[in-house]
Amino acid sequence: MSTNKWIGTGRLTKDPELKFTQGKGTAVVSFDLAVNDGFGQDKKVYYIPVVVWGKTAEAVANFTHKGSLVAVTGKLTTRSYTAKDGSKRYVTEVVADMMNGIEFLDGKNGSSSNNQGGYQQGTIPGDYFGNGDMTPIDDGEDMPF
Repeated sequence: MSTNKWIGTGRLTKDPELKFTQGKGTAVVSFDLAVNDGFGQDKKVYYIPVVVWGKTAEAVANFTHKGSLVAVTGKLTTRSYTAKDGSKRYVTEVVADMMNGIEFLDGKNGSSSNNQGGYQQGTIPGDYFGNGDMTPIDDGEDMPF
């Protein structure tokens, strides 16, 4: 278990833009997550930069949009780079876990959902990650909870 774990729920501030790395062509999506903190007059909104890689990035690009409600699980990272003007820039962001790092919280009839595929809360198509059928199992027995 990682000691560097960040978990947050919020809404995308803009439509995600899918990009691919040079060379391997790995999918990547970056977005800001608007996270509410507090209530009433004490309410604040934090904008958390999030990076998502691989098939999860493709799912985010295909099944979310500006305003989509998502939960993110990942690790807080920092990095630096040299800008075109020669100045050093620093970035702090959350890198979502490769699997199960993003949970879609808008239902297919959710107020901010315009998913063309009509997927229900927390689901993505069964074969999207190559996991086979994700149809719920109903064995006819009542659940104990």
